[in-house]
Order: sequence, then C-alpha cells, then structure tokens
Amino acid sequence: MKAIIYMGLITTILSLIGCSGKNNETDKDTEGFNGQIAQSIEDFKNRTIYTKLTEEIIKSTSDDNLLQAVFDNLTEKLPEDYNKEFEIVAAWNESRQAIYMIWVLEAEVNNGGYNQFYFNSGGQFYKKLPKALQLVGAIRFADLTQRANGMFEIHNEKIKEHQDGSLEGFSESYEENPLNDLDTEFYGLYELEDLQQIQVGYIRANKEEFIDK
Repeated sequence: MKAIIYMGLITTILSLIGCSGKNNETDKDTEGFNGQIAQSIEDFKNRTIYTKLTEEIIKSTSDDNLLQAVFDNLTEKLPEDYNKEFEIVAAWNESRQAIYMIWVLEAEVNNGGYNQFYFNSGGQFYKKLPKALQLVGAIRFADLTQRANGMFEIHNEKIKEHQDGSLEGFSESYEENPLNDLDTEFYGLYELEDLQQIQVGYIRANKEEFIDK
C-alpha cells in the first residue's frame, strides 16, 4: 500500500516538473526547484498520520493536505494481510470506501493507465468505482470509468493474453489495448473536474462520515 501512496506523490512531482520546465531557464532556477521537490518529499515522509480522525483535525487541516490525511487514516485501518483488503474496505461506510477507492484508481491510472489499474489489486474495486465517483460528485470521471469497465469486460481475454506475470508480458499488453485512448481522456478530465477539490469538498460536507468514534 505504501507503493500506492508514493505513486500519488511521484505523479504530482512529475506534473510540477513538466509545468516548471518552461520557466526554469537558468541553473539557479533549476537548483531551487529541485530543492523544493526534495523538501516536498521530506515533508511527505515526515507527515503526521492520524490513526484517529476527529472533527477538529478535519477542520484544522488545509485543503491541500486533507485528502492525504483521510487516506492515511483509512490505510491505518487495513490489516497487514492485504488479501483481506476488499473485505475490510467493503465493510466501511460508502464515504470512506469512495475516498479510498478513488485514491487507488488515480494512483494506478496516472502511473500506468487503466490497464495497470485492472491488472493490479486495485482492480478488485472496479465495479464499485463509478458509484463512488458519483457519490463525491465527480460525474465525468464516473462516466469515463463506467465506460472503461465496460471495455475491460468486453476485451478482458484479449487484454490479459500477454499478462503472464513477466514485465515483458505486461508491457506487451499495452499494444493495441482499447483502454489506451481512455487514459488520454482521464488525464484531460482534470481540466474539467478538479478531482482533489471535489473530494475535499465532499469530506468537509460529510465530515461525520470520516470521524473515528
């Protein structure tokens, strides 16, 4: 699960690097930006992880950090045996399920597309995700993921024919994969729906769903 958390951070950093390349024209600017990245990683590693969320913590946590705080809290509720991940998550209320599953979806798709999402353990949540996205108000992402699910189910056998457990086989599964075009749609949707802020707004409006009794 730590891999999923770090994937989210790495995706954010790469995005920042891409945006900054147009402005950092001098070595000094680049050095300063690299320093900011290093500090961001250090801050992330040393962040406070709340095993018990309270109303006060949610209220006092900034929008930039709230989603991470809630996700960290949820991962603390998971057993060390991740074979029981689906069972545990399914027992949570719908709000907690939604935030957890959306995070997993984003981390996987932003790292390796829908193909990677369905291939890895996060794919076990695929049928629940359209409803989860609708719940928080991410309607466009919900529609796209519903279409991806349908495509995955139709082409499942073909998509998986190269996935023999090897890295080479997994790489080959991207060739002529019908899900590839949906990855491009997914990345483009961020310009139309701020998925992080949508979730933050949902958490603040339904904070009682995330408070540990």
